[in-house]
Amino acid sequence: MRPFVLALVASASIATFAHAQAGGPMAAVSAADPYYKAGEAALTRQLSVVPNTGRAKNVILFLGDGMGISTVTAGRIYDGQLKGVDGESNSLAFEKLSYAALSKTYSHDTQVTDSAAGITAIMTGVKTRNKIIGLTGAAIGEKCETEKGNAVETLAELAKANGKAAGAVTTTRVTHATPAGAYAHTAYRDWEGDSDMPVEALEAGCKDIARQLVEAPDALRLDVVMGGGRSRFLPEAKDGKRADGRDLTAEWLKAEGGASAYVTTVDQLKALPADTQHVLGLFASEHLPYEVERPVLGQGVPTLAQMAAAAVDVLSRNPNGYFLMVEGGKIDMGSHLGNAKRTLSETVEFSKAIDAVLAKVDLKDTLVVVTADHSHGLVISGYAPRNSPILGVSGNEGEPAIAADGKTYTTLMFATGPGGPLGNDTRADPAKEDLDDVDYHQQAVVNLPSAAHAGEDVGVFADGPQAYLMRGVVEESYIFQVMRHAFGFDGKAANEAKKR
Repeated sequence: MRPFVLALVASASIATFAHAQAGGPMAAVSAADPYYKAGEAALTRQLSVVPNTGRAKNVILFLGDGMGISTVTAGRIYDGQLKGVDGESNSLAFEKLSYAALSKTYSHDTQVTDSAAGITAIMTGVKTRNKIIGLTGAAIGEKCETEKGNAVETLAELAKANGKAAGAVTTTRVTHATPAGAYAHTAYRDWEGDSDMPVEALEAGCKDIARQLVEAPDALRLDVVMGGGRSRFLPEAKDGKRADGRDLTAEWLKAEGGASAYVTTVDQLKALPADTQHVLGLFASEHLPYEVERPVLGQGVPTLAQMAAAAVDVLSRNPNGYFLMVEGGKIDMGSHLGNAKRTLSETVEFSKAIDAVLAKVDLKDTLVVVTADHSHGLVISGYAPRNSPILGVSGNEGEPAIAADGKTYTTLMFATGPGGPLGNDTRADPAKEDLDDVDYHQQAVVNLPSAAHAGEDVGVFADGPQAYLMRGVVEESYIFQVMRHAFGFDGKAANEAKKR
């Protein structure tokens, strides 16, 4: 194009832009557009946010295990569709918090972390090796002798040392990797009970995770623990799996003394006396049931929201404040199954738990952080029309999308998992399957009995004191630093706490 023609085009473009800026026809069209209006409203809300630079009396960490960005997106759509509203523009509870960041989740020794190393980074500020909890990267997996001298302090322990209360709530076993990250220091995440440990580790003096919970010093022991995993606390004579014959639930009650309760049903949880200060709630022998299984397997089992709300009630009785970790642990487990319905249902329940807690706390003195320890290989793909079922087949200009093999494919798929091809098996056509079935496995590229984690960054959402520090792309271990700083446990304060 000749120079004078370019100049004419540029001049015309500038004139058109200036006309629109001056309130011309295009500006009027833009201002009337619903997306434009929504953007203006969002900007107004953001402009009204004033960073809270005060100290936090309380810190609540919500951990959606395996809740990667694609899971958040699909979960928001699924949640909206369950409510009968536009799923794509819907927001989960934590997406409404004022601040957000991205967290780099690699572990000390791998590109893709597991939950043990992930929670260690978040709870201690130290990245470690996969399979290891509460120890530095100098420790070696399954090597009992490497535990010595490598333990690192958790935020829960630091809160207790400073006179605050502390608790952990989960939908998994309370001895599972993520909840154990609040209190345990072990060379192997699977050493949940003594029967899970090799003889040489026991003889070398290493303690199983359940024992570590109960035998923690009075000044550091968690005040509230709720979830599953009763089997790791009871002897075989009481339908447990402990080989040492000990009843750790009874030992826990004795150690805690008065104003304590051990509960195993939702009714017992609801009936806790108003002065209760310590609660051990073990509501299943193993993990709690998935929400989609609640009608059959969930009788007497509290929801994550009920446990989290009860934990806040109990911990709030400490006038100095508290730290609480709440894990939506079965988000991850649904994805390991390659079962998107379970993944998304658990994500929605996780959001409900956050809603329930936000209704109880004051963000003026409570820092709320929502994040994940790692992602999963869930992919949202294709061009399905707006409002299409997120669990349905993908689309192309309003019609089902057809792959090169002549078959449809679903909007949600996994990179790896049970839905992958075996041998020379031909791919099934999802259009001929019941995609809403609770046991449907989304198709995957590679067949694995359990889908692998993914390594991309995960979201961090925050509000309350010092939440404005959650911004940009950060290391997973940085999350601990913000929570510690919000509490005021910097430098001298932390050191003094250790002397008490």
